[in-house]
Amino acid sequence: MYEFEYLRPTSLNEAAAALASSSEASLIAGGQTLIPALKQRLSRPSKLIDLGAITDLKDIRREGSHLIIGAMTPHAEVAASDVVREAIPALARLAGGIGDPQVRHRGTIGGSIANNDPSADYPAALLGLGATVVTNSREIAADDFFTGLFTTALNPGEIITAVRFPVPAKAGYAKFAQRASRYAIVGVWVAKVASGVGEVRVAVTGAGADGVFREGGLEKAFSLSATPETARGVKVGPDGLLSDIHASAEYRAALIPEMAARAIVDGWGGGG
Repeated sequence: MYEFEYLRPTSLNEAAAALASSSEASLIAGGQTLIPALKQRLSRPSKLIDLGAITDLKDIRREGSHLIIGAMTPHAEVAASDVVREAIPALARLAGGIGDPQVRHRGTIGGSIANNDPSADYPAALLGLGATVVTNSREIAADDFFTGLFTTALNPGEIITAVRFPVPAKAGYAKFAQRASRYAIVGVWVAKVASGVGEVRVAVTGAGADGVFREGGLEKAFSLSATPETARGVKVGPDGLLSDIHASAEYRAALIPEMAARAIVDGWGGGG
């Protein structure tokens, strides 16, 4: 590690001003990705702006048909929240399956989605629910937020303040996890939105060469019948999927329908 200026603002305006003061400044939330990058000198900010003292960014609340989670809320608090468990139980289970206890108590939802690791869990929930990312300057639909590997639609100087999730009629999540890291080799989120039109959204993490994506074949099949049998009857091709030391594109393609079937069981109790 090397020398840098460390700042710990207590307000969002103070953090935004500090971020705008240098093109080489970096924000730190839980630090689960940035701290290792600093140690390996893969990241070299001139200023490190710690968001941990901004209490307004740590919040969980229900507002009508939406669940609001502050950007600095740790995964463990999402997993343990009665508000989350009542509104979107699958989201609490997803948060409880991230990493290990140390990661869950330090890592935050805002840090996770800003980093946009292609195998992270939260991006699937955001995309699968059609959530909205709220920043200090605007709101960004999840469909527009995730733009590629480790990249998002955030502009320089923009800070995530919260995520607004529409409460679905039903939702489930299942992942085939890498045993050491608990990252998803394939994770699938399935949600029936509470709009009355029967729309089912399916988002896949861990498998896409460009990161999280919606799986149109499964969405089309589920619009007719959202059952495990329907999921297992959908063939997903390997084109555009990731191949690495953990799994080939073909293996991931085979896993996607199976994880979708398990997500249906998780959120639907078997089908419907």
